[in-house]
Amino acid sequence: MFDFWKMLKRLTGTETKDEQPEGDGKMYLIAGLGNPTKEYDKTRHNVGFHVIDTLADRHGIDVGEKKLKGLLGRGLIEGQKVILVKPLTYMNSSGECLRAVADYYKIAPEDILVIYDDISLEPGQLRIRTGGSAGGHNGMKSIIAHLGTQEFPRIRVGIGAKPPRMDLADYVLSRFSAGEQERMDEAFREAADAVGIMLTEGTERAMNRFNAKKKREE
Repeated sequence: MFDFWKMLKRLTGTETKDEQPEGDGKMYLIAGLGNPTKEYDKTRHNVGFHVIDTLADRHGIDVGEKKLKGLLGRGLIEGQKVILVKPLTYMNSSGECLRAVADYYKIAPEDILVIYDDISLEPGQLRIRTGGSAGGHNGMKSIIAHLGTQEFPRIRVGIGAKPPRMDLADYVLSRFSAGEQERMDEAFREAADAVGIMLTEGTERAMNRFNAKKKREE
């Protein structure tokens, strides 16, 4: 039976999250990795969270729905339906959240984009890939194990190499210097740009643009 009021709310944008249609066309899962609670805010390990925040601010998406072991927000990026995700499982169990969200919304691995930190890249440097191993990153190890595949796109955001004699866990949970933070803020914006290109023009185009950026600057 036709529901006039439901249709009116949909047309005027006053429809609630629970009323919005599920599974109507392709949806992309975009996840930024990090650790929850203020204790870990702005640490090197939380750059994935900050890219999600940048995307949310830019596209008017509220990532505040606590569900499926994460903070979720649904919206549109460049006309594509997306669900932004910040896992609340802590870094080493990130895969629990992503698998739960992917199963619930019926999202295939190739439509899952993961954004995370990388100590092998200079602060602010981006590397985009269509797939690959975890490279020693515990969050990615968990995701690959839970999804059962490593064939999904990702954006690695450089946080700089660990200083000699410093424990790795202490380093990734440290904060950026003022100079580094400036570069990181730019990297968060560039990573958000890359997401838009990946959704509309494909991962290869984003790779060609952003993976070569550091070399051109040098």
